[in-house]
Amino acid sequence: MSTQNCSIVALVGRPNVGKSTLFNRITRSRKALVDPTPGVTRDRHYERVTWNNKMFMLVDTGGIDDDPNDVMVDHIRDQAMAAIEEADIILFLMDGRQGVTPADHEVVNILRRTDKQVFHVVNKIDSPAQETELLSQFYELGIEHLWALSAEHSYGFPTLMEDLGAALKENEETPNYPENTIRMAFFGRPNVGKSSMINQILGQERMVVSDVSGTTRDSVDTLLSYGEYNYLLIDTAGIRRKGKTTDKLEKFSILKALSALERCDIALVLIDAEEGITEQDTKVIGYTQEQGRALIILVNKWDLIQDDKKRQEQLWAEIGLAVPFVGFAPLLHVSALTGYGIKRIFPVIGSVHRQFTATFPTGALNRLLQDAVETHTPPVYKNKRLKFYFTSQVGQRPPKFVVMSNSSKGVHFSYQRYLVNRYREGLGLDKVPLQLIFRDKNRDKKK
Repeated sequence: MSTQNCSIVALVGRPNVGKSTLFNRITRSRKALVDPTPGVTRDRHYERVTWNNKMFMLVDTGGIDDDPNDVMVDHIRDQAMAAIEEADIILFLMDGRQGVTPADHEVVNILRRTDKQVFHVVNKIDSPAQETELLSQFYELGIEHLWALSAEHSYGFPTLMEDLGAALKENEETPNYPENTIRMAFFGRPNVGKSSMINQILGQERMVVSDVSGTTRDSVDTLLSYGEYNYLLIDTAGIRRKGKTTDKLEKFSILKALSALERCDIALVLIDAEEGITEQDTKVIGYTQEQGRALIILVNKWDLIQDDKKRQEQLWAEIGLAVPFVGFAPLLHVSALTGYGIKRIFPVIGSVHRQFTATFPTGALNRLLQDAVETHTPPVYKNKRLKFYFTSQVGQRPPKFVVMSNSSKGVHFSYQRYLVNRYREGLGLDKVPLQLIFRDKNRDKKK
Protein backbone atom coordinates (compact mmCIF):
# COMPACT_ATOMS: atom_id res chain seq x y z
CA MET A 1 0.00 0.00 0.00
CA SER A 2 1.38 3.39 -0.98
CA THR A 3 1.84 6.05 1.67
CA GLN A 4 2.67 8.75 -0.82
CA ASN A 5 -0.55 10.46 0.21
CA CYS A 6 -0.58 9.16 3.79
CA SER A 7 -2.23 11.49 6.32
CA ILE A 8 -0.35 12.62 9.42
CA VAL A 9 -2.64 12.71 12.46
CA ALA A 10 -1.27 14.58 15.48
CA LEU A 11 -2.39 14.11 19.09
CA VAL A 12 -2.13 17.47 20.87
CA GLY A 13 -2.99 18.31 24.46
CA ARG A 14 -1.71 19.01 27.94
CA PRO A 15 0.15 16.29 29.90
CA ASN A 16 -2.07 13.70 31.57
CA VAL A 17 -5.12 14.31 29.39
CA GLY A 18 -4.78 10.80 27.94
CA LYS A 19 -2.85 11.30 24.69
CA SER A 20 -0.66 8.24 25.22
CA THR A 21 -3.64 6.12 26.25
CA LEU A 22 -5.49 7.06 23.07
CA PHE A 23 -2.29 6.55 21.05
CA ASN A 24 -2.00 3.01 22.41
CA ARG A 25 -5.66 2.23 21.77
CA ILE A 26 -5.51 3.39 18.15
CA THR A 27 -2.22 1.71 17.30
CA ARG A 28 -3.32 -1.55 18.90
CA SER A 29 -5.75 -1.87 16.03
CA ARG A 30 -2.99 -3.00 13.69
CA LYS A 31 -0.49 -5.83 13.99
CA ALA A 32 3.12 -4.75 13.63
CA LEU A 33 6.26 -6.86 13.24
CA VAL A 34 9.03 -5.18 15.20
CA ASP A 35 12.59 -6.26 14.46
CA PRO A 36 14.99 -4.54 16.90
CA THR A 37 18.21 -3.33 15.32
CA PRO A 38 21.24 -3.27 17.65
CA GLY A 39 22.57 0.23 18.10
CA VAL A 40 19.38 1.98 17.04
CA THR A 41 17.51 4.06 19.61
CA ARG A 42 13.83 3.58 18.94
CA ASP A 43 11.34 6.38 19.33
CA ARG A 44 7.87 5.08 20.18
CA HIS A 45 5.94 8.31 19.73
CA TYR A 46 4.77 7.69 16.17
CA GLU A 47 3.24 4.69 14.45
CA ARG A 48 1.77 3.78 11.10
CA VAL A 49 -1.85 2.73 11.48
CA THR A 50 -4.23 1.06 9.05
CA TRP A 51 -7.89 1.70 9.78
CA ASN A 52 -10.64 0.49 7.43
CA ASN A 53 -8.10 0.10 4.62
CA LYS A 54 -6.79 3.64 5.06
CA MET A 55 -3.26 4.23 6.28
CA PHE A 56 -2.14 7.16 8.39
CA MET A 57 0.77 8.15 10.61
CA LEU A 58 -0.22 8.82 14.22
CA VAL A 59 1.99 11.16 16.28
CA ASP A 60 1.86 11.62 20.04
CA THR A 61 3.27 15.12 20.54
CA GLY A 62 3.42 14.64 24.31
CA GLY A 63 6.63 12.64 24.09
CA ILE A 64 8.37 14.86 21.60
CA ASP A 65 11.03 17.26 22.82
CA ASP A 66 9.45 17.55 26.26
CA ASP A 67 11.34 20.33 28.04
CA PRO A 68 10.61 20.48 31.79
CA ASN A 69 11.81 24.09 31.81
CA ASP A 70 9.02 25.17 29.49
CA VAL A 71 6.04 27.02 30.89
CA MET A 72 3.10 24.67 30.33
CA VAL A 73 1.00 27.04 28.23
CA ASP A 74 4.01 27.89 26.06
CA HIS A 75 4.76 24.22 25.52
CA ILE A 76 1.23 23.28 24.50
CA ARG A 77 1.17 26.29 22.17
CA ASP A 78 4.36 25.07 20.49
CA GLN A 79 2.82 21.63 20.00
CA ALA A 80 -0.31 23.11 18.44
CA MET A 81 1.68 25.36 16.11
CA ALA A 82 3.80 22.45 14.91
CA ALA A 83 0.70 20.33 14.31
CA ILE A 84 -0.90 23.15 12.33
CA GLU A 85 2.21 23.50 10.19
CA GLU A 86 2.94 19.86 9.40
CA ALA A 87 0.03 17.57 10.30
CA ASP A 88 -3.01 16.93 8.12
CA ILE A 89 -5.51 16.23 10.92
CA ILE A 90 -5.30 17.29 14.57
CA LEU A 91 -6.81 15.45 17.53
CA PHE A 92 -6.91 17.99 20.37
CA LEU A 93 -7.51 16.25 23.71
CA MET A 94 -8.92 17.90 26.81
CA ASP A 95 -9.61 16.50 30.28
CA GLY A 96 -13.32 16.09 31.03
CA ARG A 97 -12.75 15.62 34.74
CA GLN A 98 -10.49 18.64 35.17
CA GLY A 99 -12.65 20.91 33.05
CA VAL A 100 -11.75 23.82 30.79
CA THR A 101 -8.33 25.40 31.44
CA PRO A 102 -6.65 28.60 30.17
CA ALA A 103 -4.37 26.44 27.99
CA ASP A 104 -7.44 24.88 26.36
CA HIS A 105 -8.79 28.33 25.51
CA GLU A 106 -5.48 29.44 24.01
CA VAL A 107 -4.95 26.32 21.91
CA VAL A 108 -8.54 26.34 20.63
CA ASN A 109 -8.02 29.95 19.48
CA ILE A 110 -4.83 28.92 17.67
CA LEU A 111 -6.48 25.91 16.03
CA ARG A 112 -9.44 28.03 14.95
CA ARG A 113 -7.15 29.86 12.52
CA THR A 114 -6.22 26.73 10.57
CA ASP A 115 -8.12 25.29 7.64
CA LYS A 116 -7.06 21.76 8.66
CA GLN A 117 -9.58 19.43 10.24
CA VAL A 118 -9.50 19.50 14.04
CA PHE A 119 -11.22 16.97 16.29
CA HIS A 120 -11.89 18.52 19.70
CA VAL A 121 -11.97 15.50 22.01
CA VAL A 122 -12.99 15.57 25.66
CA ASN A 123 -11.40 12.56 27.31
CA LYS A 124 -12.05 10.71 30.59
CA ILE A 125 -15.81 10.53 30.01
CA ASP A 126 -16.88 6.95 30.75
CA SER A 127 -20.65 6.91 30.28
CA PRO A 128 -23.67 8.75 28.83
CA ALA A 129 -24.39 10.15 32.31
CA GLN A 130 -20.88 11.60 32.56
CA GLU A 131 -21.18 12.95 29.02
CA THR A 132 -24.32 14.86 30.03
CA GLU A 133 -22.68 16.11 33.21
CA LEU A 134 -19.17 17.01 32.01
CA LEU A 135 -19.34 17.86 28.32
CA SER A 136 -21.53 20.97 28.51
CA GLN A 137 -18.88 23.23 30.07
CA PHE A 138 -16.59 22.71 27.06
CA TYR A 139 -19.09 24.37 24.72
CA GLU A 140 -17.99 27.69 26.25
CA LEU A 141 -14.95 27.31 23.99
CA GLY A 142 -17.23 28.11 21.07
CA ILE A 143 -16.77 24.69 19.43
CA GLU A 144 -19.68 23.33 17.44
CA HIS A 145 -18.76 19.63 17.62
CA LEU A 146 -17.17 17.90 20.62
CA TRP A 147 -16.27 14.21 20.78
CA ALA A 148 -16.83 12.59 24.19
CA LEU A 149 -14.34 9.79 24.84
CA SER A 150 -12.87 7.40 27.34
CA ALA A 151 -9.52 6.42 25.82
CA GLU A 152 -9.05 3.97 28.67
CA HIS A 153 -12.45 2.25 28.53
CA SER A 154 -13.29 2.88 24.85
CA TYR A 155 -16.50 4.84 25.46
CA GLY A 156 -17.02 6.99 22.34
CA PHE A 157 -14.00 5.44 20.62
CA PRO A 158 -15.87 3.78 17.69
CA THR A 159 -17.61 7.06 16.86
CA LEU A 160 -14.36 9.04 16.96
CA MET A 161 -12.58 6.54 14.72
CA GLU A 162 -15.47 6.38 12.26
CA ASP A 163 -15.38 10.15 11.88
CA LEU A 164 -11.58 10.21 11.72
CA GLY A 165 -11.62 7.53 9.04
CA ALA A 166 -14.00 9.61 6.92
CA ALA A 167 -11.58 12.55 7.14
CA LEU A 168 -8.49 10.56 6.08
CA LYS A 169 -7.08 10.82 2.59
CA GLU A 170 -7.79 7.99 0.24
CA ASN A 171 -4.65 5.93 -0.29
CA GLU A 172 -3.47 6.50 -3.80
CA GLU A 173 -2.79 3.52 -5.97
CA THR A 174 0.89 2.98 -6.68
CA PRO A 175 1.67 4.41 -10.14
CA ASN A 176 2.15 1.77 -12.79
CA TYR A 177 5.92 1.98 -13.19
CA PRO A 178 7.82 -0.45 -15.46
CA GLU A 179 8.32 -3.87 -13.90
CA ASN A 180 12.11 -3.56 -13.50
CA THR A 181 11.97 -0.16 -11.76
CA ILE A 182 14.41 0.28 -8.87
CA ARG A 183 12.95 2.67 -6.31
CA MET A 184 15.46 4.93 -4.56
CA ALA A 185 14.78 7.64 -1.97
CA PHE A 186 17.30 10.34 -1.07
CA PHE A 187 17.44 11.37 2.59
CA GLY A 188 19.41 13.91 4.56
CA ARG A 189 19.39 17.16 6.44
CA PRO A 190 18.51 20.44 4.67
CA ASN A 191 21.19 21.79 2.34
CA VAL A 192 23.14 18.53 2.26
CA GLY A 193 22.58 18.42 -1.51
CA LYS A 194 19.76 15.95 -2.19
CA SER A 195 18.09 17.90 -5.00
CA SER A 196 21.47 18.87 -6.45
CA MET A 197 22.51 15.22 -6.42
CA ILE A 198 19.40 14.18 -8.35
CA ASN A 199 19.94 17.01 -10.82
CA GLN A 200 23.51 15.84 -11.38
CA ILE A 201 22.29 12.27 -11.91
CA LEU A 202 19.61 13.37 -14.35
CA GLY A 203 22.02 15.62 -16.18
CA GLN A 204 19.48 18.39 -16.30
CA GLU A 205 17.60 20.74 -14.00
CA ARG A 206 14.53 18.65 -13.18
CA MET A 207 14.35 19.75 -9.53
CA VAL A 208 14.20 23.17 -7.94
CA VAL A 209 17.61 23.66 -6.35
CA SER A 210 18.02 26.32 -3.72
CA ASP A 211 20.27 27.18 -0.79
CA VAL A 212 17.19 28.03 1.27
CA SER A 213 16.36 25.34 3.81
CA GLY A 214 13.06 23.57 3.28
CA THR A 215 12.73 24.06 -0.48
CA THR A 216 11.52 20.50 -0.90
CA ARG A 217 8.47 20.30 1.37
CA ASP A 218 7.20 16.89 0.27
CA SER A 219 8.68 14.04 -1.72
CA VAL A 220 9.13 14.59 -5.46
CA ASP A 221 9.39 11.62 -7.84
CA THR A 222 11.34 11.41 -11.07
CA LEU A 223 11.49 8.35 -13.34
CA LEU A 224 14.84 7.81 -15.06
CA SER A 225 15.62 5.19 -17.72
CA TYR A 226 19.27 4.15 -17.84
CA GLY A 227 20.27 1.21 -20.00
CA GLU A 228 17.83 -1.68 -19.52
CA TYR A 229 16.75 -0.46 -16.09
CA ASN A 230 14.36 2.18 -14.83
CA TYR A 231 14.97 4.13 -11.65
CA LEU A 232 12.44 5.99 -9.55
CA LEU A 233 14.29 8.84 -7.81
CA ILE A 234 12.42 10.15 -4.76
CA ASP A 235 13.65 13.48 -3.40
CA THR A 236 12.47 14.00 0.19
CA ALA A 237 12.06 17.02 2.38
CA GLY A 238 15.11 17.80 4.49
CA ILE A 239 15.01 16.31 7.97
CA ARG A 240 15.67 19.13 10.39
CA ARG A 241 17.76 18.92 13.52
CA LYS A 242 16.29 19.18 16.99
CA GLY A 243 16.80 22.65 18.38
CA LYS A 244 17.03 24.19 14.92
CA THR A 245 13.29 24.63 14.49
CA THR A 246 11.18 27.33 16.05
CA ASP A 247 8.37 24.89 16.86
CA LYS A 248 10.75 22.45 18.57
CA LEU A 249 8.95 19.46 17.07
CA GLU A 250 11.21 18.19 14.29
CA LYS A 251 9.44 14.83 14.47
CA PHE A 252 6.81 16.11 12.04
CA SER A 253 9.39 16.95 9.38
CA ILE A 254 10.92 13.50 9.83
CA LEU A 255 7.51 11.90 9.28
CA LYS A 256 7.10 13.73 5.98
CA ALA A 257 10.28 12.07 4.77
CA LEU A 258 9.57 8.70 6.40
CA SER A 259 6.60 8.09 4.12
CA ALA A 260 9.08 7.83 1.26
CA LEU A 261 10.69 4.85 3.03
CA GLU A 262 7.48 2.89 2.45
CA ARG A 263 7.88 3.26 -1.29
CA CYS A 264 11.59 2.69 -1.83
CA ASP A 265 13.88 -0.32 -2.11
CA ILE A 266 17.10 1.57 -1.48
CA ALA A 267 17.63 4.55 0.82
CA LEU A 268 20.49 6.85 -0.13
CA VAL A 269 21.49 8.95 2.88
CA LEU A 270 23.62 12.00 2.14
CA ILE A 271 26.18 13.22 4.65
CA ASP A 272 28.01 16.55 4.47
CA ALA A 273 31.73 15.81 4.07
CA GLU A 274 32.76 19.12 5.61
CA GLU A 275 30.40 18.99 8.59
CA GLY A 276 30.74 15.25 9.14
CA ILE A 277 28.15 12.78 10.38
CA THR A 278 25.71 14.22 12.92
CA GLU A 279 23.32 12.71 15.43
CA GLN A 280 20.47 13.49 13.06
CA ASP A 281 22.23 11.54 10.28
CA THR A 282 22.50 8.50 12.54
CA LYS A 283 18.78 8.78 13.35
CA VAL A 284 17.86 8.80 9.68
CA ILE A 285 20.09 5.79 9.04
CA GLY A 286 18.45 4.07 12.00
CA TYR A 287 14.99 4.70 10.53
CA THR A 288 16.04 3.07 7.24
CA GLN A 289 17.03 -0.08 9.11
CA GLU A 290 13.88 -0.16 11.22
CA GLN A 291 12.04 -0.39 7.90
CA GLY A 292 14.45 -3.02 6.55
CA ARG A 293 15.58 -0.96 3.57
CA ALA A 294 18.79 -1.36 1.62
CA LEU A 295 21.17 1.50 2.33
CA ILE A 296 23.87 3.44 0.51
CA ILE A 297 25.68 6.25 2.32
CA LEU A 298 26.78 9.11 0.07
CA VAL A 299 29.38 11.47 1.53
CA ASN A 300 28.59 14.60 -0.49
CA LYS A 301 30.65 17.79 -1.00
CA TRP A 302 33.80 15.67 -1.27
CA ASP A 303 35.35 18.46 -3.33
CA LEU A 304 35.67 20.47 -0.11
CA ILE A 305 38.03 17.93 1.51
CA GLN A 306 39.51 16.10 -1.48
CA ASP A 307 42.99 17.43 -0.74
CA ASP A 308 42.80 16.92 3.02
CA LYS A 309 43.84 13.30 3.67
CA LYS A 310 43.78 13.77 7.44
CA ARG A 311 40.18 15.00 7.35
CA GLN A 312 39.18 12.11 5.06
CA GLU A 313 40.58 9.51 7.45
CA GLN A 314 38.94 11.28 10.38
CA LEU A 315 35.59 11.28 8.56
CA TRP A 316 35.70 7.54 7.79
CA ALA A 317 36.48 6.85 11.45
CA GLU A 318 33.60 9.08 12.61
CA ILE A 319 31.14 7.31 10.36
CA GLY A 320 32.34 3.88 11.46
CA LEU A 321 31.90 4.79 15.13
CA ALA A 322 28.52 6.48 14.65
CA VAL A 323 26.78 3.73 12.67
CA PRO A 324 28.50 0.39 13.36
CA PHE A 325 25.17 -1.43 12.86
CA VAL A 326 25.25 -0.73 9.09
CA GLY A 327 28.75 -1.93 8.32
CA PHE A 328 27.35 -3.67 5.24
CA ALA A 329 26.20 -0.41 3.59
CA PRO A 330 28.32 0.82 0.67
CA LEU A 331 30.00 4.14 1.43
CA LEU A 332 30.71 6.40 -1.55
CA HIS A 333 32.31 9.85 -1.67
CA VAL A 334 30.73 12.12 -4.25
CA SER A 335 30.20 15.74 -5.22
CA ALA A 336 26.84 16.90 -6.50
CA LEU A 337 28.52 20.19 -7.45
CA THR A 338 31.29 18.82 -9.68
CA GLY A 339 29.81 15.44 -10.60
CA TYR A 340 32.71 13.59 -8.97
CA GLY A 341 31.87 9.94 -8.20
CA ILE A 342 28.36 10.10 -9.67
CA LYS A 343 29.05 7.42 -12.31
CA ARG A 344 30.02 4.94 -9.58
CA ILE A 345 26.61 5.17 -7.94
CA PHE A 346 24.65 3.15 -10.51
CA PRO A 347 26.84 0.01 -10.52
CA VAL A 348 26.59 -0.01 -6.71
CA ILE A 349 22.82 0.47 -6.88
CA GLY A 350 22.57 -2.48 -9.26
CA SER A 351 24.64 -4.70 -6.98
CA VAL A 352 22.69 -3.69 -3.88
CA HIS A 353 19.33 -4.23 -5.60
CA ARG A 354 20.32 -7.72 -6.83
CA GLN A 355 21.22 -8.74 -3.30
CA PHE A 356 18.14 -7.05 -1.82
CA THR A 357 15.79 -9.04 -4.07
CA ALA A 358 17.77 -12.30 -4.19
CA THR A 359 16.18 -15.72 -3.57
CA PHE A 360 17.98 -18.95 -2.70
CA PRO A 361 17.07 -22.66 -2.97
CA THR A 362 16.38 -24.40 0.33
CA GLY A 363 18.92 -27.14 -0.38
CA ALA A 364 21.77 -24.66 -0.69
CA LEU A 365 20.65 -22.90 2.50
CA ASN A 366 20.61 -26.16 4.48
CA ARG A 367 24.11 -27.06 3.27
CA LEU A 368 25.27 -23.61 4.34
CA LEU A 369 23.73 -24.04 7.80
CA GLN A 370 25.19 -27.52 8.24
CA ASP A 371 28.66 -26.33 7.27
CA ALA A 372 28.41 -23.37 9.67
CA VAL A 373 27.37 -25.60 12.58
CA GLU A 374 30.15 -28.11 11.88
CA THR A 375 32.74 -25.33 11.71
CA HIS A 376 31.62 -23.70 14.96
CA THR A 377 29.74 -25.98 17.36
CA PRO A 378 26.66 -24.31 18.90
CA PRO A 379 26.84 -23.55 22.63
CA VAL A 380 25.08 -25.35 25.46
CA TYR A 381 21.84 -23.87 26.79
CA LYS A 382 20.21 -25.21 29.98
CA ASN A 383 22.43 -28.30 29.93
CA LYS A 384 21.48 -29.11 26.35
CA ARG A 385 23.49 -28.57 23.19
CA LEU A 386 21.73 -26.21 20.80
CA LYS A 387 20.65 -27.93 17.61
CA PHE A 388 19.73 -26.37 14.29
CA TYR A 389 17.61 -28.61 12.08
CA PHE A 390 16.94 -26.77 8.85
CA THR A 391 16.61 -23.32 7.34
CA SER A 392 14.59 -21.68 4.57
CA GLN A 393 14.07 -18.28 3.03
CA VAL A 394 10.75 -16.68 4.01
CA GLY A 395 11.10 -13.24 2.43
CA GLN A 396 13.10 -10.78 0.41
CA ARG A 397 13.52 -6.98 0.36
CA PRO A 398 15.54 -7.64 2.53
CA PRO A 399 16.43 -11.35 2.43
CA LYS A 400 14.83 -13.04 5.44
CA PHE A 401 15.61 -16.56 6.67
CA VAL A 402 14.13 -18.80 9.34
CA VAL A 403 16.28 -21.29 11.25
CA MET A 404 14.49 -24.06 13.17
CA SER A 405 16.16 -25.11 16.41
CA ASN A 406 15.48 -26.97 19.64
CA SER A 407 15.59 -23.70 21.61
CA SER A 408 15.36 -20.32 19.92
CA LYS A 409 15.80 -18.58 23.28
CA GLY A 410 19.17 -20.22 23.74
CA VAL A 411 20.76 -18.64 20.68
CA HIS A 412 23.22 -16.16 22.14
CA PHE A 413 23.76 -12.89 20.28
CA SER A 414 27.37 -13.81 19.53
CA TYR A 415 26.38 -17.08 17.83
CA GLN A 416 23.56 -15.32 15.99
CA ARG A 417 26.09 -12.80 14.70
CA TYR A 418 28.35 -15.67 13.63
CA LEU A 419 25.54 -17.28 11.62
CA VAL A 420 24.56 -13.97 10.04
CA ASN A 421 28.15 -13.48 8.90
CA ARG A 422 28.24 -17.02 7.48
CA TYR A 423 25.02 -16.41 5.57
CA ARG A 424 26.41 -13.14 4.25
CA GLU A 425 29.61 -14.80 3.11
CA GLY A 426 28.02 -17.96 1.75
CA LEU A 427 25.22 -16.21 -0.12
CA GLY A 428 27.11 -13.15 -1.30
CA LEU A 429 24.94 -10.76 0.72
CA ASP A 430 27.61 -8.30 1.81
CA LYS A 431 25.82 -5.05 0.91
CA VAL A 432 22.29 -5.36 2.34
CA PRO A 433 20.52 -5.92 5.68
CA LEU A 434 19.82 -9.57 6.40
CA GLN A 435 17.23 -10.93 8.82
CA LEU A 436 17.79 -14.26 10.58
CA ILE A 437 14.84 -15.51 12.64
CA PHE A 438 15.12 -18.45 15.06
CA ARG A 439 12.09 -20.58 15.84
CA ASP A 440 11.49 -23.69 17.92
CA LYS A 441 10.86 -26.83 15.89
CA ASN A 442 8.44 -28.20 18.48
CA ARG A 443 6.69 -24.94 19.38
CA ASP A 444 3.36 -26.07 17.92
CA LYS A 445 3.41 -29.24 20.02
CA LYS A 446 3.95 -27.20 23.20
CA LYS A 447 0.78 -25.18 22.68
